[in-house]
Amino acid sequence: MSSSQPSLAVLSPCISICKMDADSGWCEGCLRTIEEIARWSQMSDEQKREIWMQLPLRRASQ
Repeated sequence: MSSSQPSLAVLSPCISICKMDADSGWCEGCLRTIEEIARWSQMSDEQKREIWMQLPLRRASQ
């Protein structure tokens, strides 16, 4: 029997404010690029966490 716990799915940062900023290339709501948004469902949890870690830096640079 395995003692490892199931990993929790990494949630999307989407907050339903979907408008791309032409200058930054980021969504004004979630701060992801259009490519990140399009690929989100195919990304690994590790890739999703990497994006989550970038979001505060993106917010600070606005």
